[in-house]
Amino acid sequence: MNRAFWRGKRIMLTGHTGFKGSWLSIWLKSLDAEVLGYALAPSTNPSLFEVAKVGHGMASVVADIRDLAYLQKVMVDYQPEIVIHMAAQPLVRYSYLDPVGTYSTNVMGTVNLFEAIRQTKSVKAVVNVTSDKCYENREWAWGYRENEAMGGFDPYSSSKGCSELVTAAYRNSYFNPGQYEKHGVAIASGRAGNVIGGGDWAEDRLIPDMMRAISSGNSVNIRSPKSIRPWQHVLEPLSGYLLLAEKLYLDGANYSEAWNFGPNDDDTKSVEWIADNLTRAWGEGASWHLEYSTQVHEAQYLKLDCSKAKTQLEWVSKWSLIKAIDQICIWHKAHIAGADMHEISLQQIGQYEMTS
Repeated sequence: MNRAFWRGKRIMLTGHTGFKGSWLSIWLKSLDAEVLGYALAPSTNPSLFEVAKVGHGMASVVADIRDLAYLQKVMVDYQPEIVIHMAAQPLVRYSYLDPVGTYSTNVMGTVNLFEAIRQTKSVKAVVNVTSDKCYENREWAWGYRENEAMGGFDPYSSSKGCSELVTAAYRNSYFNPGQYEKHGVAIASGRAGNVIGGGDWAEDRLIPDMMRAISSGNSVNIRSPKSIRPWQHVLEPLSGYLLLAEKLYLDGANYSEAWNFGPNDDDTKSVEWIADNLTRAWGEGASWHLEYSTQVHEAQYLKLDCSKAKTQLEWVSKWSLIKAIDQICIWHKAHIAGADMHEISLQQIGQYEMTS
């Protein structure tokens, strides 16, 4: 990633009040980019957006991605050069409770985004952030490649597969790489694994559930200890999205496709491994136990093949899973101690950038 590239670039980031969006907002501002965020108000209390004062130093619009007319107005008025789309309903288990909201946000929200981009002549590069769960999960030991079939057992996973299909349809129909010289817009999607990091307070997500229990002095409920996921620190895929956006801006026709951003193979671990190592890293008697209640269906084995990003983008995974867990403990202990969490977050971004 070239820091100088981002200086003064006009970025529109949807979903900037969420966990990943908040981290990316802080990072983009540290790169001296001009950032406009478009999202609903933070969905958790506390939230990284509020705790780390993410809204300072950027324009922030609180609005719904499903409101096409207003989204178009904001985008046309702002005239962004780069659009990074993160606004989403991000939780598998919640999607069982609200499938309509999940599909309307994750599918029609993507449609609305591309419709607004069609009306905004300043846009040159678009990254639609989806999920590793967009793939038809066959519960096999191999990593999924970008050319594998879309699918999804649950509403969330299915909606992310649909978002990928929408992206491909708009790229083929309106922003075809073969006609790049005519329209000048490059569109790609980024598919990341399970992201972890400081400041995530979402419901029904492993690390937030663990942090809530540990900080309250309680043992952690673990529901699916044998489930295996491609865990990675949140800064890992964010670095991939930034690198991809830069490539799209400079040489769009050659990068307008889907990209996986996941951890190295030896960091695809079970929930049990995460629970053991996080409680050990935290110390202070932290512990976990198995929850025996009936659970909704979730994929048991999920792994990404990131060979394409490593080869063609020269993107690399910098932090091991152990390093990521250590950084989470550092972040949350600092928060408990009343530290300046914007500064702590900047420090972790700086450490990540300095890692070779």
